[in-house]
Amino acid sequence: MAIEFAGKTIETTETGFLVNQDDWSEDLARFMAEQEGIGELTERHWDVINYLRDEYFNNNQNQPNNRAILKEMSNKWGEKLSNKDIFKLFPLGPSKQAGRIAGLPESRRKGGY
Repeated sequence: MAIEFAGKTIETTETGFLVNQDDWSEDLARFMAEQEGIGELTERHWDVINYLRDEYFNNNQNQPNNRAILKEMSNKWGEKLSNKDIFKLFPLGPSKQAGRIAGLPESRRKGGY
């Protein structure tokens, strides 16, 4: 598969994850979010995306699951969040969908919570 973006063809896997993480940009993330029906990325969307990118690139390619995302965002935003709050941001699954938009490879772990 591929994405046509800004005059370039960007290769993706069958499930829409970037083949080359160097193709990622914030503009591409915005485009991917629109394509997935999320709409405009808010500050909270970016908090999740940046958290996932930081964990992957600066913590031995760690790819947090939904529970870890929920805990981290609860701490960051200073409020007790429920799983529903995170799924409102990324309805197709926070770790998978946010990871895809963040330009990370597909997680190999089972389950999401």
